[in-house]
Amino acid sequence: MSAAGGDGDTNPLTVFQRVSSRPVHGDSPAGHQVPPARSGHRCVADNTNLYVFGGYNPDYDHPLFRELWRYHFATGRWRQIQTEGFMPRELASMSAVLHGNNLLVFGGTGIPFGENSGNDVHVCNLKYKRWSLLDCHGKKPNRIYGQAMVIINGLLYVFGGTTGYIYSTDLHRLDLTTREWIHLKPNNRPDDFPEERHEIAQDGGRIYILGGGTSWTSFPLDKIHAYNLETNSWEEITTKPHDKIGYPAPRRCHSCVQIRNDVFICGGYDGEMILADLWKINLQTFQWVKLPAAMPEPAYFHCAAVTPAGCMYIHGGVVNIQENRRTDSLFKIWLVVPSLLEHCWEKVLKAFPHFPSLSSRQLLNLGLTQELIERLR
Repeated sequence: MSAAGGDGDTNPLTVFQRVSSRPVHGDSPAGHQVPPARSGHRCVADNTNLYVFGGYNPDYDHPLFRELWRYHFATGRWRQIQTEGFMPRELASMSAVLHGNNLLVFGGTGIPFGENSGNDVHVCNLKYKRWSLLDCHGKKPNRIYGQAMVIINGLLYVFGGTTGYIYSTDLHRLDLTTREWIHLKPNNRPDDFPEERHEIAQDGGRIYILGGGTSWTSFPLDKIHAYNLETNSWEEITTKPHDKIGYPAPRRCHSCVQIRNDVFICGGYDGEMILADLWKINLQTFQWVKLPAAMPEPAYFHCAAVTPAGCMYIHGGVVNIQENRRTDSLFKIWLVVPSLLEHCWEKVLKAFPHFPSLSSRQLLNLGLTQELIERLR
């Protein structure tokens, strides 16, 4: 693993590191695989793995990727996960969240885009590697793609999306216990609704809409809409610009991750150029801050996820508009100062790459906790 633009000891808060998959001794070339370049995919992360699902690349005979990959942080290896059950067939611009050990996937589209979109919730139990279809009732969203979703207190909220012809500002909620869909009807006049967008964050009481757009428009970030769960209404919030730079450029097809009350947006497309910048907004002050880091490879339609410890991983995306070219690159950056545990853990794994091959008993005898041992598996 090497840092883009520096060595591995460069300040992890100011530089994206390019992450390379490390072959293990005894691997054949065919056994050392990485996910092909793609866009429109989704990823989630826990303490142990980055999971990448779906995606699209027109350079392939079968341009949709009906596959689930994991990047194992401890070993630095990619591996395609062999799963059972019914994996979704809508494999581009779906939405995905991690809920415990379960990967929830909703919506998405096949090819041609918009012709065969979905409105089912598929669940992959990552421990048992099995897909199932969530049996839901109530008022389901339309068949859409490009929507965003978030879980708050066991309730799954889905906002926006498109049929391929019509862009939606609908907001739906699925109770994951009763499995009932409800089409929420906010107490606003229609002209007070947010425009069509597709990245969201939440603070438990509100859902915030950050950027996005349509095929012909990218929306600005000087104002953001928020859905108030208590009042069932949309609110417009004026954000505060960076004192010297101003606001982030309007963008769509960007990535968005959240750590507590801080939300980070990265990359995207403003209608003319591909972006590489990284911004943070705090959901209490609504102050924008431009971080001193830029993606080594500007991208949009990429995917991003953040670990519980605060490390963001970015994978894939479109990197050249004229050539319509996608990438298979994987980058990481710490969005918070790593804890002493995380800092030491990275150093230990770098110094002793054979650790994952040791038995649990051997690792316990070396003084590792059960939690750290689980991160090696």
